[in-house]
Amino acid sequence: MLEAKALSVGHAGRPPLLEGASFSLARGQAMALLGPNGSGKTTLLRCLLGLIDPQAGQVCIDTDDVHCMPPARRARRMAYVPQAVSPAFPFQVFDMVLMGRSAHLRFMADPARADVDAAQQALEHLGIGHLAQRRFDALSGGERQLTLLARALAQDAPFVVLDEPCASLDLGHQVEVLSALRALKREGRAVLMSTHLPEHALALGADALLIQRHGLAGPAPSEQLLQSELLSSLYGTPIEAVALTLGPAAGRQVFVPLQLHEQGTHRHHDAREKT
Repeated sequence: MLEAKALSVGHAGRPPLLEGASFSLARGQAMALLGPNGSGKTTLLRCLLGLIDPQAGQVCIDTDDVHCMPPARRARRMAYVPQAVSPAFPFQVFDMVLMGRSAHLRFMADPARADVDAAQQALEHLGIGHLAQRRFDALSGGERQLTLLARALAQDAPFVVLDEPCASLDLGHQVEVLSALRALKREGRAVLMSTHLPEHALALGADALLIQRHGLAGPAPSEQLLQSELLSSLYGTPIEAVALTLGPAAGRQVFVPLQLHEQGTHRHHDAREKT
């Protein structure tokens, strides 16, 4: 169990971005964190990982305080997929993924055959084995993100924390990433990710946790929490939840920003009037 207890997070010398947050995530569950830019999603994730200290409250895995754990022990419990990584050296993709095994190695020990196999399996699992010998800094944004996810898979931690893992991916790669995260959930790992797309929370079968006005809504099942009124308030623009009625996705919800639709309609009418 990963648990936040009355947690307040923010930046030193500034008011908290989030105050009094309490929630938990167990293995075999998934949670999607949603909120507007600047609301504190990344800061909250980094605090849960023990990378920054809370302004108040506590983060625990079972009964262990995350911020009192040695880094190697934390890394065996939680894997992190950040939004972007710019390494100082031109590492090959395989080496980047193999770094996920470092938490399992003794000090100054070389990777064993099992570590090499775990890295290769992670690459193949995400369909990017052909990138193994490519330079990480020469990859596209989507390929880099898949490499970072492969590193987290190779780390073999029970909790996987991801900061907008699909932000730079095309639709096909988004499907691959979400499918991989669903597989992790089925295997009994816990998945916590931030996203701007409510549909991803639904696709993952995740609980939703919304950061709004320095507080939280949820966690609660996405189907219950992700409603038009609450999302409109969260993002400051009218959003309509629409249920699809045709095809294999019938019954699934999509979320439509109404002002974009209205602007497109106005442009269509304006063009007709000019002709």
